[in-house]
Amino acid sequence: MGAVEIEDVRDDLTTILYQPTQIERRVRELAAEIDRDYDGQDLLIVGVLNGAVMAVADLTRAMTIDCEMQWVAFSSYGDGTTSSGVLRILKDLNVDLTGRHVLIVEDIIDTGLTLSYLVQNLRHRGPASLEVLTVFRKPAARQGQVAVKYVGFDIEDEFVVGYGLDYAGRYRNLNGLGVLSPAVYRRS
Repeated sequence: MGAVEIEDVRDDLTTILYQPTQIERRVRELAAEIDRDYDGQDLLIVGVLNGAVMAVADLTRAMTIDCEMQWVAFSSYGDGTTSSGVLRILKDLNVDLTGRHVLIVEDIIDTGLTLSYLVQNLRHRGPASLEVLTVFRKPAARQGQVAVKYVGFDIEDEFVVGYGLDYAGRYRNLNGLGVLSPAVYRRS
């Protein structure tokens, strides 16, 4: 069994932005950078649920250094295609960050508001360092000013699905990334 092929939902997409091989190659490159940057360090990877599950799994399997993984979850989207602006914490960390090297892993940064809140929150917990990795980033949509050390791909400000990103709970397990057709979310 494998992931749902991006080509299988081609009719729901206006464009396929990245094929699985392109994403896999870039994630391996990011893993190699992290291996170099954190060699010999006590690394804690903080994945942002639900979207970062694919990225954290692929990234950590491509890494050669040891790390610990923890998860946080927020809610701001519901079933819409834009942020509601209201942020709810659904799951927090259950480890002490004092003196740890923390790497936040996001699936996508669009406005950056959720990430801004998370970075500010985690900085107050005393980590030795705090960096951010995102697989996808929409520079044109940014509102929050958070430094991102590792970026997989910069993309246009369009509603995308696949590789962890969903629309109303669907498309998250697509193995590539595509722009969702407005006809799909207008039906809902």
